[in-house]
Amino acid sequence: MTQIVVVGSINLDLVSSVERIPVPGETLTGFDFRTFHGGKGANQAVAAAKLGYPVSMIGSVGDDQFGSELKRGLRESGVNVKPVLTAQKSSSGVACILTDRAGQNSIVVVPGANGGLSPRDVKANATLLRSAGIILCQLEIPLETVECVAEIAQRFKVPLMLDPAPARELSPSLLRSVTYLTPNETEASTLCGRRHGELTIGNVAEYAAELMEQGPANVIIKMGRTGAFFLSRNGDSFFQSGFVVAAVDSTAAGDAFNGGLAVALMRGKTLQDAAQYATAVAAMSVSRAGAQPSMPTHREVAVFLKSARPSEPLSAGATVAALKA
Repeated sequence: MTQIVVVGSINLDLVSSVERIPVPGETLTGFDFRTFHGGKGANQAVAAAKLGYPVSMIGSVGDDQFGSELKRGLRESGVNVKPVLTAQKSSSGVACILTDRAGQNSIVVVPGANGGLSPRDVKANATLLRSAGIILCQLEIPLETVECVAEIAQRFKVPLMLDPAPARELSPSLLRSVTYLTPNETEASTLCGRRHGELTIGNVAEYAAELMEQGPANVIIKMGRTGAFFLSRNGDSFFQSGFVVAAVDSTAAGDAFNGGLAVALMRGKTLQDAAQYATAVAAMSVSRAGAQPSMPTHREVAVFLKSARPSEPLSAGATVAALKA
């Protein structure tokens, strides 16, 4: 069985719970504080591993007290951490997260050792990347490192799933090497050069087409509890509805989606079946606290899908609430 290889960030999440997200300059009193293992790369690796698929992680942690803890957490979740580096005289990455009663969040990420993951580190794992069934990457590591991953994936014809988060502009050469581009509303708007908040159910196909023109083989725009829109280079498109759950914490919902999508595709599912599976994984993660602790198992997803209720679609002109992570 070919494995999934994730190249990306590994963070410790410092999560404060508040009644609502404060506005600039405002101080609020929170009612809970917890720490969780996170980082978009690590979250996606754990999501796939907990779904029962073999996963290796390429990343970097600091030589501080968090580093060994983060590697241990990945290992205990079933992720192969042999390619994970320990950067000397460097802090591990951290994310300061505020979560409100509605399950929405606000996040500040300090890269730490993630910012030192270099193209040389990636090239040292070229054999591992070449043997992968699919490679997952995000933008919480240096862009030149992401571009190196993309070059290797393209050279050896390994599918690349890119989560373009945090939002930023990307080069045409990078986008042409992407097999599955998975932005949320904010990221899709940035890549299309559009104003944020204007993506709707009615125009999501237009956004996806604009992104497709930039080179990726498949575009998947994640739209929170509403669902996700899929467009393939052959012209096929469809909308996958979300599922009704009691929202607790949306921190790693986008990562859960990507991990679930990769696992389903590696198990030979069609894109439509993989979309339903990934959306279920994301929905289940929203109903639980924390990033990696919120990831469900394959058995839990199978049980959930037997009784899951699709979310009500928004009207064509309604703006959609994007996955925040």
